Amino acid sequence: MIRQGIAGLALALLVLGQTHATARAETFRLTSLDWPPYSGATLPDQGYSVKVAREAFAAMGHALEVEFYPWKRAVQTGLGEGYVGYFPEYHSDDLAAGACAFSDPAGSGPLGLVESTRAPLAWTTLDDLKGRHIGVVSGYVTTPGLAERARAGTLVLEAVTDDLTNIRKVAAGRIDAAEIDANVMTWLVDQNPELKGSVQMSPHLLDKKKLYVCFQKTETGSMARSIFNEGLKKITLPAVMAVQ
Repeated sequence: MIRQGIAGLALALLVLGQTHATARAETFRLTSLDWPPYSGATLPDQGYSVKVAREAFAAMGHALEVEFYPWKRAVQTGLGEGYVGYFPEYHSDDLAAGACAFSDPAGSGPLGLVESTRAPLAWTTLDDLKGRHIGVVSGYVTTPGLAERARAGTLVLEAVTDDLTNIRKVAAGRIDAAEIDANVMTWLVDQNPELKGSVQMSPHLLDKKKLYVCFQKTETGSMARSIFNEGLKKITLPAVMAVQ
């Protein structure tokens, strides 16, 4: 009787342990955008940022599903029901005070200005861009120095829906430059051969921007954020995204 009781208890504990392990294995859902080479439905591993995020969750025994939308919809959807957030995002105080609980840095990218090869910019500081028309993408976090000067009226920011449109506007001479990640610019120009030779990155970078996941400020979002941050410590970032 005692042996049967012990055997029954052992079996119950085994089943309980298996059930608990299964309950802890979650599939988290994030949204993203087509922003090659960092994210995109058709990219290898769906892009560097998605690969990092998926590996971080996997290192902790969890899975990740990513859905891709235009940027504004990605943000809206990722902050809605059934998701835990969206990425990749630049840090901003406004977002941190609002909807975003930012992850630890999950990579970085070189942010600069794409310019025309026919009319390259001569600038060292942002004040040298006085009077220039600079393209930005609607909904992206704009470099504070550019935003401040636009509010002061010393330069003009023109917003479009995506980076490729900005590159084409620069190539056509419709704007003087556009804010863009250098890796994104290189990828888009490589994929659109008609742009080769007409645009280039300005040699001065605006910043080396860290990339984050914006997690929802919910109980599930907080849990996903903690798991993700722990997983980041267990993986190696791709060289192109190394945080400096």
